[in-house]
Amino acid sequence: MPIVLNIFESKQWLMYYLNLDPQFTPFGVGINFEAFTFSGGELHIKIKDELTTGNNVTITTRPRSFNDMGMILLAADALKRAGIKSLNLFIPYFPAARQDRLMVIGEPLSVKVYAEIINSVGFEKVTIYDAHSEVTPALIENVNAVSNHQFVENLVKNHNNFHLVSPDAGALKKVHKLAQVIKANSVIECSKMRDVKTGRLSGFKVYCDDLQGKDCIIVDDICDGGGTFLGLADELRACNAGKLILVVSHGIFSKGTDALLEKYDTIYTTDSFRTVEGENINCVSLNETLLK
Repeated sequence: MPIVLNIFESKQWLMYYLNLDPQFTPFGVGINFEAFTFSGGELHIKIKDELTTGNNVTITTRPRSFNDMGMILLAADALKRAGIKSLNLFIPYFPAARQDRLMVIGEPLSVKVYAEIINSVGFEKVTIYDAHSEVTPALIENVNAVSNHQFVENLVKNHNNFHLVSPDAGALKKVHKLAQVIKANSVIECSKMRDVKTGRLSGFKVYCDDLQGKDCIIVDDICDGGGTFLGLADELRACNAGKLILVVSHGIFSKGTDALLEKYDTIYTTDSFRTVEGENINCVSLNETLLK
């Protein structure tokens, strides 16, 4: 279905938005376009609205495949040929961000490949949300890396006297920084072991003997299959945790949420990867308020 044109005006400039995912419109509806695939398999896009030459366009999208990345390139090229001089990209969940180091010989450094695709366009600004590590923003040119601080700060206003929990060593640095921002009284450190060849998780540990019945807010950037959080929940309960609240910026939930909701009282996420619905799941829409 066509997307309605939405223009934000001032005396100096016009800002347009091209939402490649019609279900993801963080800044409102945008430029009317048509996207399709030719019978030979080639992607195509056609901008249907007349744009004011020389103004700004921000492309928004939630890519899940190389085809989606290819559509970004095609859209950017079409806009440039339509006379748009300033192009930005809002891509909250950056693909392959977890493949930011070589663990096994013979595998690619995937995040670098995706970053080079984006860099080839020459965007004036590329906004990403809650980057998995410092590697992704380091690889992207003209990056605007937005933290999860505002997202978490908004939801903890409803909770008092809680523990902020880092699910593993990889999240610890970010959680400590978050704790300073939201003025959390305590950070609970946890760890796990992962077999790099099989991906199997084991050895979950909570570095606190007694959580004193306080609510635990577990914060991380991504929940995919949920294995980390399922294993961790059992250990937190064994250490006298109160309510368990899971907060993840990017809710992939490739194995669904049923098993997680058996162990967690509430799940908070955003629509950075997809929109998630269900009882005791709060999916917050990314918008200008959260992107400060």
